[in-house]
This record gives sequence, structure tokens and C-alpha cells, in this order.
Amino acid sequence: MKETTSLNIALKEWAVTARALRENRQIILLRKGGIMEAIGGFQMEHDQFLLFPTYLHQSEKMLKPDVHPWYEPATVEPKEIRIDIACEVTDILRLKTREQMNSIDEFHIWTDPLIDMRFNYKPQNPLYLLIVRAYQLVEAVTIDNTPAYAGCKSWVPLSEAISTVAVTPTMSDSAFNSAREKVLAGLYSGS
Repeated sequence: MKETTSLNIALKEWAVTARALRENRQIILLRKGGIMEAIGGFQMEHDQFLLFPTYLHQSEKMLKPDVHPWYEPATVEPKEIRIDIACEVTDILRLKTREQMNSIDEFHIWTDPLIDMRFNYKPQNPLYLLIVRAYQLVEAVTIDNTPAYAGCKSWVPLSEAISTVAVTPTMSDSAFNSAREKVLAGLYSGS
């Protein structure tokens, strides 16, 4: 990761998606929120962040069968959250067509209904694909899931920073660069 020794901002993401990043099943995230327009293009509010796993809105039917064993049904969010992954955004791409996602189907864990839902939710807002590099923390940190972290928001400012010293990439440089190039090639062939 770029010169950082700690992070105190986390991005809420389904726990199963966080695991897919940790296990190198995918290197992408989809977002409609958390993106801002800046001089020279679109940027993330934060280009380095921790992953804050969420459970309540996960849906097994929105996941491909190969990751069903990772799915944990929940009727409420847990009282404690385990944070073990930091991410760094390498690319932000505005998706222009649904076909772009079809062209990279093998590179993510989501089913067509989830992709369609993301495109159709607030269709006036663009959908962005983020390519992220995942890093394993030296030691997972468990935090209380306080009311301040609740709600439908992308970004969670943590009450205390978490060390990112000596994090290790979940993929080698060559494996990440290869996966990134395949995703980019697929997106541009499907646009």
C-alpha cells in the first residue's frame, strides 16, 4: 500500500464479497455511492480503506454457487466486526453497458439478478467498477459494532485507527497485474 501506517476509514461491503477479495476470487467492487467528481475525472472519497463486512443484506440467490459455502445468513448485524483486509483502489471505471459485466462474468461472485439490481437502482446515477488490491492485515482486529456504524452508508469512520504496517498483498504482483489486465480487457471488449 502507498505510504500509510494506519487507516481509520472502512468501506461497508458484504462479508462474502470481502472474503472473495481476501481469497483472490475477485479483485472488483461495484459502487454507485462513495464516488465524487473531481478535476480530471472521478475519484473515490478514499482510495485506501479497510473492509467493514456486513451480513444483513447478503443474499445467497445473488451469489454464484461456488461461493455459497461462504454465505452466512443473518437477521441482524453482529455485535462485533472482524476487520482483516485493507484495500487500495487501482482503477475506477464507469460502466456504460450491462454487457461489460457479462464480459467479465468469470471474474466476480455475483449472479445476474444482483448485477441487474445494481444497474437499475437509481438509474440516473452511474455505476462504477473499482479494481482493488487487497492486503491482509498482520493481525485481524475485532471492534464493537456500535450504533455509529449502523445504517445504509458506504463509509464508516472508525473510532480508532487500525495499523496497516507490514500488510501483505493477498496476490503476488504478477497475479494481480494479470487479473487486472484480464478484467480491463473484458470490460473494453464488452463496451
